[in-house]
Amino acid sequence: MLIVSYQLSAVLLTASFCLSAVLFYCYGIYAAIAFRRFSYPVNPEFHPPLTILKPLCGLDAETYTNLASFCQQYYPQYQIVFGVRDFIDPCIEIIEKLIQQFPNVDISLVVNDEIMGTNLKVSNLANAFTTAKHDILVIADSDIRVDKNYLQQIIQPLRDPGVGVVTCLYRSLAQGWVARLDAIGTATDFHAGVLVSNQLEGIKFALGSTIVIRQQVLEKIGGFEAIADYLADDFQLGHLSAQAGYQVLLSNYIVDHVLDTSSLKDTIKRQIRWARCIRVSRPWGYLGLVFTYGTVFSLLLLITSGGSIFAWTTLVITWGMRLVMAWVVGVKVLHDPVAKKFLWLIPFRDLLHFFIWCYSFFGSTIEWRKQRMKLTHEGKLVV
Repeated sequence: MLIVSYQLSAVLLTASFCLSAVLFYCYGIYAAIAFRRFSYPVNPEFHPPLTILKPLCGLDAETYTNLASFCQQYYPQYQIVFGVRDFIDPCIEIIEKLIQQFPNVDISLVVNDEIMGTNLKVSNLANAFTTAKHDILVIADSDIRVDKNYLQQIIQPLRDPGVGVVTCLYRSLAQGWVARLDAIGTATDFHAGVLVSNQLEGIKFALGSTIVIRQQVLEKIGGFEAIADYLADDFQLGHLSAQAGYQVLLSNYIVDHVLDTSSLKDTIKRQIRWARCIRVSRPWGYLGLVFTYGTVFSLLLLITSGGSIFAWTTLVITWGMRLVMAWVVGVKVLHDPVAKKFLWLIPFRDLLHFFIWCYSFFGSTIEWRKQRMKLTHEGKLVV
């Protein structure tokens, strides 16, 4: 009798998690549709001068093509500042080539090894910022690629003086099954969470794919010094700006993210690093992810119920809604090429990510650029 009672409790518990996941998927679909329908109209007369800051370290996949896309903008006045720490960095050769090929673009190279904090990317940004000429800054990671209308579109929300930060979603260009497994999770799970947050309360953070920020906002939150020791520097730029009373908006422009090929081991290490980073940055939100793992709990329900018709029905509904949300977010909103072809990878990715989610609660050590560091409960890096 006691065994039956435990089994019933397990069935009810796993079924409730499946229900919460289905509700999340439904709301994710609604949030994605709402985001897709809303757009910021482009005013061709609004084009304030701006500075693009590009922190670089080594070469990414297709570095030249990625960086060149920022030099081909349909925008009247902008500056690009590339920040590098080492004079022997191989990316310098590419930057010099860009300077020669785009003489009409204001391009600067800053090589400076001065360190501000434990996050060397932020030191790069701070060093590059010293030569910025304009009051509006655009920060984008080195593996981001854009089209020629990028600047004109992402700048539009700043017509509202209350907007302090603009950020962008991204779609991944990936080769190899490991990179595709990574990309499918970003497109159909991570971005679904961003869209849900955006619909519920507006986002209070930024993404490294693109951050547009006013200099006055940056100064008010304490400059780059305020985020110099944080792993999630992009998150903090948006988070601190929101705390300072400025609005953070999600642009309708979707950038391309060029994923390097990597081994499964390296991908898992990176996923663990970002899982622990999100855990300390948004602890309650990260804990709440347990209610979104419908793929996993529907399988557990199937096991605990002994393969009942109810469990099979729940599994079909749960997986169906998961795939519908993935299709709406990944295909219809992001136009993600990986999501279009590889939706069938989602169950495998969800299972892997659930184990990473569980593992992330044990320990605070991460590996970044072949260096082991620890994360404090505030999200700061300690060497």
